[in-house]
Amino acid sequence: MAEAITADMSLEVRRVFAAPRDRVYAAFTTPEITAQWFCPLGRRAEVHEMDVRVGGRYRITMAADAADAHTATGAYCEVKPGERLAFTWQWEDGDGPMTLVTVCFADVAGGTEVVLLHERFETASARDQHRGGWESCLAHFQAYLEGR
Repeated sequence: MAEAITADMSLEVRRVFAAPRDRVYAAFTTPEITAQWFCPLGRRAEVHEMDVRVGGRYRITMAADAADAHTATGAYCEVKPGERLAFTWQWEDGDGPMTLVTVCFADVAGGTEVVLLHERFETASARDQHRGGWESCLAHFQAYLEGR
């Protein structure tokens, strides 16, 4: 996995998954599938809302237990099936500014490359916390694909 953090407080994570692009894209856009992996390892996800269309909203809770639950919410800004998703991202408790996540999907040898760009962080600390979260989330996705 390669990643780079730019000076403008954005975060990029790249991963290649041994799965066809349509399956990987569906995992990001189908509530029943997203609920199985869209959270860091050791947590569970609950998809409350997922309306994957421009202007549609999502709301997903990630929790280790009831006392440690965090809900992300936002709206889809761009939806190009099989190619690209862009959506706003904000914690429902209002902790932090609204940021932007863009996920690109591309066919590569051996599967699908996912490039996740998360932009508009106000602090390096917030960016770094999200980096760890996204890395663990994508590791969870890898485990899901492998049936673990």
